[in-house]
Amino acid sequence: MCSVEGLGRKGGIRMGVMKAGGGGGGERVEKLKSSRMKLWMIRATTSVLLWTCIVQLTALGETWGPRVLKGWPSCFSHQDSSVSVIEDRVPSVPARVLPPKRVYKNNGYLMVSCNGGLNQMRAAICDMVTIARYLNVTLIVPELDKTSFWADPSEFQDIFDVDHFITSLRDEVRILKELPPRLKRRVEMGLVHSMPPVSWSDISYYHQQILPLIQKYKVVHLNRTDARLANNGQPLDIQKLRCRVNFNALRFTSQIEELGKRVIKLLRQNGPFIVLHLRYEMDMLAFSGCTQGCNNEEVEELTRMRYAYPWWKEKIINSDLKRKDGLCPLTPEETALTLKALDIDTSYQIYIAAGEIYGGERRMASLSAAYPKLVRKETLLEASDLRFFQNHSSQMAALDYLVSLESDIFIPTYDGNMAKVVEGHRRFLGFKRTILLDRRLLVELIDQYNGGSLNWDEFSAAVKETHESRKGQPTKRLVTPDRPKEEDYFYANPEECLQPSYGQLSST
Repeated sequence: MCSVEGLGRKGGIRMGVMKAGGGGGGERVEKLKSSRMKLWMIRATTSVLLWTCIVQLTALGETWGPRVLKGWPSCFSHQDSSVSVIEDRVPSVPARVLPPKRVYKNNGYLMVSCNGGLNQMRAAICDMVTIARYLNVTLIVPELDKTSFWADPSEFQDIFDVDHFITSLRDEVRILKELPPRLKRRVEMGLVHSMPPVSWSDISYYHQQILPLIQKYKVVHLNRTDARLANNGQPLDIQKLRCRVNFNALRFTSQIEELGKRVIKLLRQNGPFIVLHLRYEMDMLAFSGCTQGCNNEEVEELTRMRYAYPWWKEKIINSDLKRKDGLCPLTPEETALTLKALDIDTSYQIYIAAGEIYGGERRMASLSAAYPKLVRKETLLEASDLRFFQNHSSQMAALDYLVSLESDIFIPTYDGNMAKVVEGHRRFLGFKRTILLDRRLLVELIDQYNGGSLNWDEFSAAVKETHESRKGQPTKRLVTPDRPKEEDYFYANPEECLQPSYGQLSST
């Protein structure tokens, strides 16, 4: 006889089989084994399906998550309408396709500390990403300069969209927000090899000199990163990657982007506008030693400031000689004459992309009289709009950068880092009109006009003729192998990344 005890305490089937069983008992045992096998198969199949779903959801989460979930209410929200809000938003959000991760043997970690203002650091970041990529190392999100004249405490993520920066380049290089814990502790203890790389070096220098150090120490810290990769003579892939970082990966934060769009919209409502990068600011004048039009007290103040910064190596400067060599930013008075000579319409808005002009209203009087529609971000926006940007010069410069890209004409009065990087970005956007002033010839013409040796018509004609070929048209970069500081800057004219073929480029 056989007996079935039924379901046990945990729901399992318990069977009791009498020793004296017959043929019917054997059949029941076989059925029991068959049912157990089926149950096992069902459980195994279910597990496989569940794991497949989890893997698929993880992949989708990586693709959709950062973009979709950013605007969704918290899962712990007590709002009744949260589900309907999510359902309404899903169809309108485009799928974000991330590039596949590049798989490579990691040779170590590269830390970098950028120096200078926003655009000097911007170019350095592009170079350091490129170097990390070709050394097969992991790059730590760059540290920004906090000790320069501007003393801006902004971190990378305060200016740039750090998540976009990391994910948009994941098919080229692995970028982390910070070192792994073990290596981070070593750095905090001061156990890190730190050095400035040699300026204007090509990629072979980094392979031969820097890579062995990274492999030896696991972490290397490059503490000065401006102008460390050569402008010319680099493989095309390297030049293309520098452009990709600059024009795609380095996107400003949403807060900066939105405020920039608002400024541009306000300007567009009132017609065409020109961005004048008037680099007549205290730091530039002190650094360059240019004191044209300054009174004695101002000259003394600028000189004291120059001596206060030990890394500004040039101390004794002949301002008049430097001006005649074209090495000084144009003064506001010289700028007013130049714009009038170029027949810039006085009804145009002139957006001043700069910090505080040295000398204030006294020095701006002639420019304001010639062009009454002078505006700044501070005059277009409410004080509350700029509250979060106060005392953060790089974030303010980022706003000016965005407006400069969208202007009808961009005119820099000095060829500093912002002028050069904006020039190159406008070339990339379709060779948007950028008037590159020939300061050396301009000050000579201005002095002749002010001295009476040229009348207005002669002066204006000479200024127009000089700048006919200096409007941001396609040109070849000037290459000076033995004097890299004197050759054309890659980021001012990244010709390898621009649309016209080399046959369409003119020689300058």
